[in-house]
Amino acid sequence: MAALLFETDRVVPEAASFCEGFHAFRTLALSKTPAAWAADADVSPDALELLATTLCDRPCNIQVGWGMARRTNGSAIVRALDALGALTGNLGIPGGGVSFYFKRRGAFDTSFLTKRPPRTLSEPLLGKEILEAEEPPVRAVWVTAGNPVAMLPDSATVARALETRELVVVVDSFLTDTARRAHLVLPTTTLVEDDDLMGAYGHHWLGASVPVVTPPPEVKGDLEIVQLLAAEVDRRTGASGGDAIAPKVAGSPREWKKRLLGRIAPIGVTVERLEKEAVRNPLVGTVLFEGPRFPTPTGKMRLLETEPPPPEVEPGFPLWLFSNSTERAQCSQWAGPAPTILEATCHPDAAPGVADGEEALLESAIGRLHVRLKLDSLQRRDVVLVPKGGHFDSGTCANTLVKARTTDAGDGAAYLDCRVRIRRA
Repeated sequence: MAALLFETDRVVPEAASFCEGFHAFRTLALSKTPAAWAADADVSPDALELLATTLCDRPCNIQVGWGMARRTNGSAIVRALDALGALTGNLGIPGGGVSFYFKRRGAFDTSFLTKRPPRTLSEPLLGKEILEAEEPPVRAVWVTAGNPVAMLPDSATVARALETRELVVVVDSFLTDTARRAHLVLPTTTLVEDDDLMGAYGHHWLGASVPVVTPPPEVKGDLEIVQLLAAEVDRRTGASGGDAIAPKVAGSPREWKKRLLGRIAPIGVTVERLEKEAVRNPLVGTVLFEGPRFPTPTGKMRLLETEPPPPEVEPGFPLWLFSNSTERAQCSQWAGPAPTILEATCHPDAAPGVADGEEALLESAIGRLHVRLKLDSLQRRDVVLVPKGGHFDSGTCANTLVKARTTDAGDGAAYLDCRVRIRRA
């Protein structure tokens, strides 16, 4: 796309003034013809021209989905899209932009979080890093607001890491794959029982959850669990005064809501208002990168200057695994009963000799799943689609197949560079 824009003189003149690395990016873009880049991307030149025309009809906004960043080159992919917004003059103008993430908790006052943790582990590499941690080793794991066995890559290693710890505590409302590996499960509130504030994915609106039913007495919210734990730690360690933990986390959910809204309550975003209606975050503007100016040391946008390496080649595994959210499932949370066998959708040519509805083996370099094939001639011939997440213990977890790898920036998980093959069961 950038090569086409440069070749047809459709790059806005001011782009060179607000972009670092402009000339290097131009050289990179023109290192191949638009037709050659299109062939690499498996798109037609006509599609390229249609998209170029659309982007140049300002204002135009590129909404970046979450999946693109879940590749080993995820950051480079998003930066390439950012570049298209810059070259076409769509940055810093009303209605334009490249929108990816809106800091959904940015409105909340978290200044009380002053201490950095003594050590952190990479979430996408969690199983491996727990097993290999030394000085000191990881002896205990506390899990809240997540189901890492099903949600993280290389589910088998994550499961083994938890199974070999001295103590695992899981705070959850359901007996998940992770909870089954816990020594202690603490039941917690569901959304209809919870009292909390909420940011949003993909936009600036804020909301509040208000309990509509009272939880059973043995069920505690996350805040109360932390408060009870803090009091017990203080009691056992004899901590008091400034060293005591419990006073620092004390307060009712409503008091904590008010504390978290400390920056925006004076300008009208109060607990009472959020409990009645959603409110747009008043701390953000209405134009992305107005000026255009960017939060870099120079105030300029940094363009890619080199072509990122291609994904790893895995001989014998010709298909890409796309594990996507569906209207019925999100990670390991399902609307209705969980399936007893995973459905895998692919083009008939991707599974020669296997009939529609037949069971087969879906294999990667690190695992295999029994699946029921759904053949669909509208799919690409090099992909297999399965629902995201699933259940590890029932053999329906897509992440059983996905290697634990991080993306090129941001320490994200490269879920979507998984190569697989289909074999007869």
